[in-house]
Amino acid sequence: MQNPEDSFSIFLPTNILDYRGTPSSPGDRSSLAFSDQGAWFAYGFPSAEEKTLGFSGPFLMTQGQGEWSSKALSHLELIYKGTQEKLDLHDFSNSQTSYNSHLKQVLENEKLKIDQNLFFNSPHSAIITTKITNLSNEVVTLQPDWHGTAFSTGLQITKEENTISLKTDRSSAKGIIQVFESVIKNIITSDSSYSISLKDIKLEADETTTLTIAHTFIFPEYDVVVEQQELELSAKNPQRQLQKRIEEKTWQLSTLNNNLDTNWRDGTYKDLVAKTVLTLQNNTRIPAGELKHAGIFPSYHYKWFLGFWAWDSWKHAVAVSHYNTVLAKSQIKAMYDFQLDNGFIVDCIYRDTTIEKHNYRNTKPPLSGWAVWKVYTQDGDVDFLKEMYPKIVKQHNWWYNFRDFDKDSLCEYGSTDGTLVAAKWESGMDNAVRFDHSEMVKSSQTVFSLNQESVDLNAYLYAEKIYLVKIAEVVAENEAAKVYRAEAEDLKIKIQKQFYDEKSGWFYDTSISGDSFIHVMGCEGWTPLWANVATDKQAEAVKNNMINPNFFNTKVPFQTLSASHPSFNPDRGYWRGPLWLDQAYFGVVGLHNYGYHEEAYKATYKLIHNAEGVLGKGTSIRENYQPITGKGLESENFSWSAGHYLLLLLNE
Repeated sequence: MQNPEDSFSIFLPTNILDYRGTPSSPGDRSSLAFSDQGAWFAYGFPSAEEKTLGFSGPFLMTQGQGEWSSKALSHLELIYKGTQEKLDLHDFSNSQTSYNSHLKQVLENEKLKIDQNLFFNSPHSAIITTKITNLSNEVVTLQPDWHGTAFSTGLQITKEENTISLKTDRSSAKGIIQVFESVIKNIITSDSSYSISLKDIKLEADETTTLTIAHTFIFPEYDVVVEQQELELSAKNPQRQLQKRIEEKTWQLSTLNNNLDTNWRDGTYKDLVAKTVLTLQNNTRIPAGELKHAGIFPSYHYKWFLGFWAWDSWKHAVAVSHYNTVLAKSQIKAMYDFQLDNGFIVDCIYRDTTIEKHNYRNTKPPLSGWAVWKVYTQDGDVDFLKEMYPKIVKQHNWWYNFRDFDKDSLCEYGSTDGTLVAAKWESGMDNAVRFDHSEMVKSSQTVFSLNQESVDLNAYLYAEKIYLVKIAEVVAENEAAKVYRAEAEDLKIKIQKQFYDEKSGWFYDTSISGDSFIHVMGCEGWTPLWANVATDKQAEAVKNNMINPNFFNTKVPFQTLSASHPSFNPDRGYWRGPLWLDQAYFGVVGLHNYGYHEEAYKATYKLIHNAEGVLGKGTSIRENYQPITGKGLESENFSWSAGHYLLLLLNE
């Protein structure tokens, strides 16, 4: 139990992610950043050698591809009134504690204790409180000054009445810095810096006072007047607002911890639950610009991932539905906002298309029916099903209209522009070995497919037909449910016959004619088990290959390519060897589906315990992992990895 304030206690895990680090430049990606409420900005702690009465940043996702605005855009200087000496922090102890709800640092020596909290009051505003306590037996008089200097990112700092305004021609968002409950003596600004001098503080022995400052970064589609009114109200009692955040996070984690699989209920795994939720939280963004619904970035930490991807979105939605169905539904709707009349769903979307354009060259595998149904099972919102059902139907039909070259009811990945690279992207497994010799085929001027039929795609489509049956029955589309059930049965037979190789006991992609296998043993081979489309005999053979240490039962098991394949590249192979959590999750669920629970739990244990930094405090969850050594690879703070770890812990 932690006691940051006298008025309430916190029962939340601490320091789950390490936010320490003072950025050296706008593009510095060496440290992590804390965000909440879907805000487009984030903060960290100053590094140990940079003792500062303030917080690193903010890191602004409101402009460019994410940039640090400053080393510390608001840091407090305290000057002893009698001697005019600045308070020297070198002899102060410094403790920094992060929670899912807020950041806290305490600096203390024998004379003063300075306690700072930072929390997000709303998606647009963060509040920083600084409580100063006189520990000495003498009266102390201090002159408090807030200072800030921006990096050269185009931010223009000006004074507007008693506030600091931050604007740039690189973003439509407006920044505001303002103090509350203090008398301002003077404000000085230059193009890139400011200072706010406050009325002197006189503290008797053991007396305490609190200073409050807020940062607002708000897009023009939101009402800045309403935001200001709410912020002023919160600033009158910031501790009450902070307590609301703490209660919100406590409820989230308690809800999840109460539903953990019985194998994963000790404190070690509860800390991992907190890490998964925090990873998703730090990547969540409210609607802005082109993005009309809230959603989750793959990773704010990598400059090319500041958008929403279709495949990622379906997975994010399933994970967050276990504690936030509103966000889960919004994530799904964010992608369906960009559905074309023919049913096509865009691959990825961005807030500002002058920075990065939406990608219409390809879509991603059809998992939205799965996502919609899983969200519905959490809150029973029939209206949501009614809204989404016709859209899923259009998307489902699109595959057969535009990705079934030979009209045999088995689909292929492809691209709208006819390029091979975009067709590979459409699979989600960009450079997978199974596509090394693929070529494009064209059935019309606008319809392009790979010259192979993919087992994972058709297994996803089978699963989607089953989910469409479930949804149709709830929304009283009973005749449609019968059609989808019949189609699913037909497709099941096709998958079992065409894609399964009895000799090796694996499911493979085939030629477009279906008469030859593409003998690359990859993770797509267990997708039929996840979809419940394999026979029991087929599932047993696939299971035996999955648990074979020469193939997929590596230190971190169920990687993208068999370790026995000549092209296996576990270090930097991307989809040619590293372990991706979504595919490992599909493998674990597939084993559970066919009753191989012991094998599934053993694999889950290895995925959690053997992947670098997953269980450790401070380290972030990575985009993928080296399956032989467990080393974390590629982007930090990766959302779908976090989401699938959460689903594994819940045995969902």
